[in-house]
Amino acid sequence: MEKEDIMSGFFGAVLKSDCVFDVFFGTDYHSHLGTRRAGMVFYGEDGFDRSIHNIENTPFRTKFDSDIHQMRGNLGLGCISDYEAQPLIVRSHHGTYALATVSKINNMDELTEEIIQKGGTHFLEMSGGDINATELVATLINQKDNLIEGICYAQERIDGALTLLLLTPDGLYCARDRLGRTPVVIGRKEDGYCAVFESCSYLNLEYEDDRELGPGEIAVLTPEGVKTLVAPGKDMRICTFLWIYYGYPSARYEGVSVEEMRYHCGMAMAERDGFTKEDVDIVAGVPDSGIAHAMGYANRSGVPFSRPLVKYTPTWPRSFMPTIQSKRNLIAKMKLIPIHELIRGKRMVLVDDSIVRGTQLRETAEFLFESGAKEVHARAACPPILFGCKYLNFSRSNSEMELIARRVIAEEEGENVDRTVLDDYADPDSDRYHKMVEKICKRMGFTSLGYNRLDDMLDAAGIDPSKMCTYCWNGRE
Repeated sequence: MEKEDIMSGFFGAVLKSDCVFDVFFGTDYHSHLGTRRAGMVFYGEDGFDRSIHNIENTPFRTKFDSDIHQMRGNLGLGCISDYEAQPLIVRSHHGTYALATVSKINNMDELTEEIIQKGGTHFLEMSGGDINATELVATLINQKDNLIEGICYAQERIDGALTLLLLTPDGLYCARDRLGRTPVVIGRKEDGYCAVFESCSYLNLEYEDDRELGPGEIAVLTPEGVKTLVAPGKDMRICTFLWIYYGYPSARYEGVSVEEMRYHCGMAMAERDGFTKEDVDIVAGVPDSGIAHAMGYANRSGVPFSRPLVKYTPTWPRSFMPTIQSKRNLIAKMKLIPIHELIRGKRMVLVDDSIVRGTQLRETAEFLFESGAKEVHARAACPPILFGCKYLNFSRSNSEMELIARRVIAEEEGENVDRTVLDDYADPDSDRYHKMVEKICKRMGFTSLGYNRLDDMLDAAGIDPSKMCTYCWNGRE
């Protein structure tokens, strides 16, 4: 996906013994979810001990390697973030606690102004001039008489999404977003428990699956057990992009494997296309998240899977970008290295997880043609993205007009498009939809272009579609 990834991941542990080792490696297993900031905090005999580092050009393990030799505690949490520095240590009438969040706050300015007007509280600006969202969440929590009321109040007031871990000297409080847009998974072992974003992060640390928190559920973890303090709600809208793009292949959400879901998406696209070995020579995936989609496509179609593009990762954190704008696109393309013998003269199906702005996939196709490809049939594992996400920070786009689908629609209909018209463009059986796809294909320079259908994508997950958020594709809340 050619977007500016904005996400966070976390790993919290409460053990009868020291938990620094588990939190260090468990947090590192979330490195694919963030590239800018990381932090860890522990509570032990000497109270709270925290460390935060910038990880833009240095891996998490390298930045925190020296810290873990000094840090101690049997309660702790770590987080990877793409924006705000966290976890924060907060001193309030609740006592001292540490807080980490995965959030999208659409009404941040309104909440900030309201809080300032009420009590004269001030907020520290980050380097970009924005307020730290985790600091705002802490301020909302502190409006109430106890932590549970405060967490519920923060989730009620925030327009967007909020999942959090809150560490006190007594235990680790975990609160999943009210509609479960992002996950909280609990693992257990003989020594205690952990709470994580990615379920696979604890498997090599000797934990077993315990359970996932339900939407809106608040629980507290101690080394002795897990206690639900606020029961889960019935409605859920978990982000479907967690399977399509964000999730690590070995992760599971709501019991559904990320790798298997992607595989099924590829199978569905192959069935719709009907390509055989007579039509194309190879199926390839754009590394990394396009690979499983492509494997499903290849196995269902019978067209051989191939890797004509490999991603060079040993010394290139995916966040690395030079300050000189003119070099940024070149750097992004330089991470992919072609294998000319697998490209030259080939008719290929090229599968990516999605098409957002279109820039990188277009350049990848140009790259393949320049390397001797005969045909490039591009396939996206999800439908055209028509709406900017209101619930996850998967892109800090300033306008929906940065979405290639919306730019093409604007050329046909103007920028102020009626909702019924957008609904028609979202319908894969409509004439408008097909015309939009044709224009995107021509602009991108593909031999052909196809998107996965929304119904096929939801079927690939195998859970109740009403529990999955599809806002970015069809604008449904």
